[in-house]
Order: sequence, then C-alpha cells, then structure tokens
Amino acid sequence: MPIIKLTTHIAAPITTVFDLSRSIDLHVESTSQTNERAVSGRTSGLIQLGEEVTWEATHFWIKQRLSTKIVQYDRPHHFRDSMTSGAFRRFDHDHYFEGDDQQTIMTDTFDYTSPCGLLGRMADQLFLKRHMTNLLAKRNQVIKTIAESGDVEQFLL
Repeated sequence: MPIIKLTTHIAAPITTVFDLSRSIDLHVESTSQTNERAVSGRTSGLIQLGEEVTWEATHFWIKQRLSTKIVQYDRPHHFRDSMTSGAFRRFDHDHYFEGDDQQTIMTDTFDYTSPCGLLGRMADQLFLKRHMTNLLAKRNQVIKTIAESGDVEQFLL
C-alpha cells in the first residue's frame, strides 16, 4: 500500500486554500493534461461533506472513470475524499491545512491500494506511484499559484 505525502507552503489564508482544494472547477483546471472532467454528482463549485463526484480522465491512453465521496470534513483544517468506485482497489486522500490569515501549510496524504495484486504492486514501483505523485504535485502547484495571486473568486463560487 503506497502512501504519497506532499507538503506545500502557500502565502495565502487557510480558509482560501482549504476552499480552493475542494473546488471542482480548480481541480479540472489543474488536471488538464489528462482531460479530466466531472461527469456526475457535484460537477462544479465547492464539494461538501457527503457529496460525491465522478471524474472522467485519460490515464495511460485509457479513458477511465473514478468516483469519490467526501467522508470527513472539518473546515478549514481537514477533509478526506475516498474512492467509491474506480480503477484502484481503494484510496483515501486526506487534505490537511495549518495556518492563519497569511500563511498555510497544506499537506496531502494519498493512501491507496492498486488493483491486480502482484501486478499492481509492480506497476506501483515501475510507474504508478510516480505518476500519482506528479499529478498531486501539479495540482498543489496550481492551488498555490492561484491562492497567492489573489485571483480566487472564479474558483470559489
């Protein structure tokens, strides 16, 4: 079971960073390289506790669907989205936030199990963990850039 942990320092208020992190619209923008889009459930705006979203994206030249649900929510300090269906055997993605009105430390913990037993574990070592780390790092960089620019309104509606 790989666990990916990333920490990002952002010069923006904790509430802004928290809300940007749960913005469906910002998520779509940050994953443009995979043509990701929300196709059912919450498809725009800010996802809330108990809500689900189904994503469609192309990874490794294969169009895939993955559904997640917000199962824990403590604004502005933490939320967890967990996979309800998709290519992984399971995953939990915890988003943690520490800070104040000027600075935020955002920590992502992505804990997952690949499908296909031994083949899945081999895929993790060969390419999947690196792929997921890069996707999360890019997403975090987009959150940081937008939060620090102050041009956040389009993503917080």
